Amino acid sequence: MTSTLTDTIRIAVSQQDSLVGDIDGNLKRARAARAIAAAGRADLLVLSELFIAGYPPEDLVLKPAFQDACRKAVEDLAADTADGGPGVVIGTPWPADDGKVYNAVALLDEGKVQALRYKVELPNYGVFDELRVFEVGPLPGPVGFRGLRLGLPVCEDMWFEQVIECLAETGAELLIVPNGSPYWQGKAEVRQQVALARIVESKLPLIYVNQCNAQDELVFDGGSFGLHADRTLAFQLPQFEEATVVVEWRKDGAGAWRCIDGPVAVLPDVDEANWLACVQGTRDYVNKNGFPGIVLGLSGGVDSAVVTAMAVDALGKDRVHCVMLPYRYTSQESITDAAVMAERLGVRYDVVPIAEPVEGFTAALKPLFAGRNSDITEENLQSRTRGTILMAISNKFGAMVLTTGNKSENSVGYATLYGDMNGGFNPVKDLYKTEVYRLAKWRNENLPKGALGPGGEVIPSNIITRPPTAELRENQTDQDSLPPYDVLDDILECLVENEMRVADIVARGHDRATVERIERLLYIAEYKRRQAAPGVKITKKNFGRDRRYPITNKFRDRG
Repeated sequence: MTSTLTDTIRIAVSQQDSLVGDIDGNLKRARAARAIAAAGRADLLVLSELFIAGYPPEDLVLKPAFQDACRKAVEDLAADTADGGPGVVIGTPWPADDGKVYNAVALLDEGKVQALRYKVELPNYGVFDELRVFEVGPLPGPVGFRGLRLGLPVCEDMWFEQVIECLAETGAELLIVPNGSPYWQGKAEVRQQVALARIVESKLPLIYVNQCNAQDELVFDGGSFGLHADRTLAFQLPQFEEATVVVEWRKDGAGAWRCIDGPVAVLPDVDEANWLACVQGTRDYVNKNGFPGIVLGLSGGVDSAVVTAMAVDALGKDRVHCVMLPYRYTSQESITDAAVMAERLGVRYDVVPIAEPVEGFTAALKPLFAGRNSDITEENLQSRTRGTILMAISNKFGAMVLTTGNKSENSVGYATLYGDMNGGFNPVKDLYKTEVYRLAKWRNENLPKGALGPGGEVIPSNIITRPPTAELRENQTDQDSLPPYDVLDDILECLVENEMRVADIVARGHDRATVERIERLLYIAEYKRRQAAPGVKITKKNFGRDRRYPITNKFRDRG
């Protein structure tokens, strides 16, 4: 028989990886976390939103067999709690007896499911479409746990007043919020500000528990924290690092719950957080999909350099294969810089000249192209030849191709379908070109936490300082046909992230003709982006899950 808690509770906060669809594996992870909690004399273990299913499970939730497997795993875990050890709060899809399926949190104790609470605020914006697969739950009251009244709002329930208000009015003493909150730059501060707003309204302490992993485009950065009712920080767990930590809460003389000696991790700044997010996204995508490693074209440019460094940090040098694919327009600078970088990182590096296959394509097409001048068609043949060779290497050896196009290029269509867009994943897909440059400099000055790559200047300085070029014709630079990247990226952020009117962008000091041209390029490149590899979400609005524009679209802002 478990004892009743009166003035002290020890809570194991577990931010960890759960893999979508790996129900048996997630059950093992939950049991392992409970063992850590028990060793730390915890009364309660708290796991993240939909932990047993993995988050986000998307349309898997619609499969009755999946629902049944999740429910059985939760009931099996509940049976474990008959041992008198820690109770468990765990997120799960829950097929209710009325045939509806909810995004639920279950409280497990004394060998059974003691209580269920269903998510009320189902997000249906950006990367979320939970209304597609879940039913809206009723406003919840607190649940009883060994004499305490716990409020268990689920993720989005914290972002709106009504759920927390209902819990406070019905007698909750402590709020515990399981989350599946994806990363974007600056998100950690936003979460804490939202939590503070709920604390001000409810006058209740709050524990925020997030998962720590990556799932397709989304990275979940952990960063779990606790706040006292007086709005002071109770504890802070690190970002981008799995952890199960026991924190002790006691009632003070006024009857308020306070955390005793909670750990306070230092959170990374924006550049470090973005780097860690790209690394974690790459590592989890490659590993969880069973690839032995990756292969990519190392061109001597900054994008492929940054992706290579991220890949080595994520997977280690022995799982990264770089290939230089030179043609007549490839400069000696590029060849030298790529070789130097490969040597510094210790990766396998091969040179595969592409003159013969490119000229073979050109010869085959010569009768069809007779009488026409060379143009971008011949440039794209170079890129598509490189893409074909990289895919052949992937097929032969099993490594996945990483593609390296940044958000600036993807926005305006400066990427070649079936060429440099070939690949299974793109670590820098949601980073603008100016951010890629900044991260290149940052990585040369810092060795990231948990990185498998070396410290020091891993990216040759010449790659960062030379003018960017695709090297598809003589003396080509990106600025031949695009505005400077600081100008381009500001315009794109206005158009993509902020959906600003053209007139308002011009009022920032930009040339109207340039803004209108960039807007046109943005719209007409939509068909390319639909065929692009997935990549790590970094900004508030990434291409794919966040931004959903029609391919056929004649609208232009001429206001």
